[in-house]
Amino acid sequence: MTIVVGTAGHIDHGKTTLLRALTGIDADRLPEERRRGMTIDVGYAHLSTDEGRAIDFVDVPGHDRLVGNMLVGAGEIDAAMLVVAADDGPRAQTLEHLALLDALGLRHGLAVVTKTDAVPPERVVAVVDEVRRLLAGTSLAGAPVVAASGATGEGLDAVRSALIELRDRVALEPRPPTLAIDRVFSVKGRGAVVTGTLRGGPLTPQTRLRLLPGDRDVRIREIQVHGARVESVDGGRTALNIGGIETADLRRGMVLTADPEVVVTDRVLVVFESPIADRARGRVHAHTAAVDGVVGRGGRDALTLADGRAAGIVRLSEPVALRPRDRFVLRRGATVRPVGGSVLDPMPPRGTSRRRQTPERVAALAAGEPGARLALHGFADGALAADVVAAAEAAMLQTIGDAASVSTARAAAARALRRLVSVNRDEASAAAAGVLGRAVTAGRLIRDGDTVRRPDAIRQSRDPRIDEAMDRLVVALDATAPPSLAEAARAVGCPPDAIRELERTGRIVVLEPDLAYAMKAYRDLAAKALAMASIGPLTPAAFRDATGTSRKFVLAILEDLDRRAILRRTPGGHVPGPKAPASAPSAP
Repeated sequence: MTIVVGTAGHIDHGKTTLLRALTGIDADRLPEERRRGMTIDVGYAHLSTDEGRAIDFVDVPGHDRLVGNMLVGAGEIDAAMLVVAADDGPRAQTLEHLALLDALGLRHGLAVVTKTDAVPPERVVAVVDEVRRLLAGTSLAGAPVVAASGATGEGLDAVRSALIELRDRVALEPRPPTLAIDRVFSVKGRGAVVTGTLRGGPLTPQTRLRLLPGDRDVRIREIQVHGARVESVDGGRTALNIGGIETADLRRGMVLTADPEVVVTDRVLVVFESPIADRARGRVHAHTAAVDGVVGRGGRDALTLADGRAAGIVRLSEPVALRPRDRFVLRRGATVRPVGGSVLDPMPPRGTSRRRQTPERVAALAAGEPGARLALHGFADGALAADVVAAAEAAMLQTIGDAASVSTARAAAARALRRLVSVNRDEASAAAAGVLGRAVTAGRLIRDGDTVRRPDAIRQSRDPRIDEAMDRLVVALDATAPPSLAEAARAVGCPPDAIRELERTGRIVVLEPDLAYAMKAYRDLAAKALAMASIGPLTPAAFRDATGTSRKFVLAILEDLDRRAILRRTPGGHVPGPKAPASAPSAP
């Protein structure tokens, strides 16, 4: 893979001249830059090595008013080349750029002391020693320091050798292709073109990319690297001619990606590399985006990890495309040292799940422990954390007692889940089925048709004839037009307590004080009503004719389904309601 090296240093210290001498490319691409003799926006060049592999360069401006532009380039580099003029020595932007590289956590780089032709040799030695001392207190500690002159060419071979060694030291993370846009322009007859540093790969014209923010699909018409068309690229500076979008809809800071981990967010859980106060404000730089941000380190967000680092929430003024492990810099002006950090969770817990945001769980996420994000949220991607499953199951068992219908048990688990973690009704319902299933699989519940019971549940001591009477009552009520509940109970000898147990365990459904159905009959009638309503508005008369019953039974069924929002009454008849299931409805 091609690595990208970014320049850094004070204005007029020879960054662009050094790149021109190394690569033969003038990175000052704008007419104003050439006229004023200074880099205003980010420029680009590349060095081809004998092995056929290239090193890409991002040349950034050194003026103090253009540090924001400097960070556009620095946010997308793999290594840094700090440039210090031998005649001037380290100056204000040398120190600020070095602080920004340190905040970005860049650990690969070199320093070049330039303009060696303009000073005596002893001055060069002194500046080399001073630069080495500056690097010692940063993430670039131990990086080689080389002296050279872009004007005479002296020392350039040593710089090239150091760059090749640097290239071989940098290990790039394998990942799906992602390109943060830093330039947008239009080519007549070809449409929109964007450039940026490609992370991951391979990227081919067939790769499907999403544009974020915006979540739009774009297609690749052509890929160019170093001005030449290619069919595949796996990193480095890349230009894409893209279709399906207008140039006006593209801007610096947007991201083209095939990586599902990249999401759009304006609220991020992060870890900082140096202390920072609650409500600190500044400019957040990540990739090529720059937006205002506010640090939240109060209440549940006041997090200090075991290693002493501070963690918290950063709220952004506008959405940005980010993924876990992305680096960022919070810059609060030239006089305040920038604070760097990395993204732990671009979509941190909200609502009920925020109660799970503890220093221990956040520390596990920062350490990259398996399952740490699930433990933090309690519910993620359809899965539940182990402690949430256990708590939901305990609440379900307490609610249902010794025995209950399956629908009652699921509803109890779903209610518990909504109290424990942030889930919507549909998510809670689906997850509750899993909670119940795990309890049955583990033997903590025994399922018998539409009912569940505890394995240690002891049947009340009663006359076996009562059990037989209960069974006979269920049979008597298994009809489309069941007899009166009181009459049927008297006929089979089933006492009121036994009737209540049949209802509680889901064996019968009582719709009115004297009207009840066996569960099977009720489900069949409800399914028939829903099926007919799905075809067209269902009238009581049509349902009566279809079931061969009377108005009394039809109205009881339809009113119950209306109450539960499985059906919805309209002037023309009953239609499917908001809670209409895809399959037969369960009992209330």
